[in-house]
Amino acid sequence: MTRMVRYNWPKYVAAVAALLIVAALPWPWRLLAVPGAAGVAVSLVATWWVYDHSSLYHWRWALNLIPVPTRYAVVSTGLDEISPTLRGLLPDAEPTLLDCYDPVVMTEHSVRRARKLNPPPAGSVPASAGALPVAEADQDAVFLAFAAHELREPAQRRALFAEVARVLRPGGHLVLIEHCRDAVTVAAYGPGAWHFYPRREWLRLARAARLTPAGEATMTPLVRALVFRR
Repeated sequence: MTRMVRYNWPKYVAAVAALLIVAALPWPWRLLAVPGAAGVAVSLVATWWVYDHSSLYHWRWALNLIPVPTRYAVVSTGLDEISPTLRGLLPDAEPTLLDCYDPVVMTEHSVRRARKLNPPPAGSVPASAGALPVAEADQDAVFLAFAAHELREPAQRRALFAEVARVLRPGGHLVLIEHCRDAVTVAAYGPGAWHFYPRREWLRLARAARLTPAGEATMTPLVRALVFRR
């Protein structure tokens, strides 16, 4: 089973149950199940394609966007699936793993399930998005992989970007990996796409933190890496 379905299975079960109920209705009401079934199928295929079939989790594609760092931080907000691979790709670099998960603020059940299935990696340090326990200008790179969108309040996202700018060395890079809400994402995930933010939101936050766009890449049309330089 695709890893994202494992984290979000109650939503898919509820959707399938609703479709079965509608399908049992008399004709022509059962026709209402057709677009719903198509939506669930497209979402499942898109999720499998991105998270299980593509080379997303190899992460080398993201590393190719920046110079090789000697010190880097991974900031997560519930689920860190990038740092174990980065350790292998950057054996001579010094990682700092920051776990900014706050169960009071981040109430998504899928995140809680994900943490039970994939606990924070060894060496992770509890942190706050607005106060990263890292010295100023200490890191060559900061990685935010599917993490920033879990901060639902604008002030939280602004604070995180300000902290990332603070801990980066001059010339250091932020690598932000996200689903950006656009026509393709909406087509794939339907209303679920509104859990993510459009590309312009990340550009706005970077600009406010005085981070300069320095590169961009896509891994499938549904995942985008945005690189910013301090």
